[in-house]
Amino acid sequence: MNSETVPYRRMIFVCTNSSHDGDRPVCSAGCSEDVLKALKEEVKKRGLKGKVRALKSGCMDLCEKGPNVMVFPEGTLYSGVTPADIPTLIQKYL
Repeated sequence: MNSETVPYRRMIFVCTNSSHDGDRPVCSAGCSEDVLKALKEEVKKRGLKGKVRALKSGCMDLCEKGPNVMVFPEGTLYSGVTPADIPTLIQKYL
């Protein structure tokens, strides 16, 4: 096993879970795929490719608050995120 430093300044995970667990809501029902798309577009538009990584994640177990986004290395959780929130979110972490 090899160990290396993460090559990105930030990793931003967007929950795109679509598996229903009974009556519990899921993030994909709240436009999480659109949030991820907007995030990837904003990263590219601002020339941050290779510095900021936008990633899908599975369930964060916070479905009632979704769509959910987690930013690392800060470990910050954003809930109820919409595509319109993405420019502000990226600006905060530049």
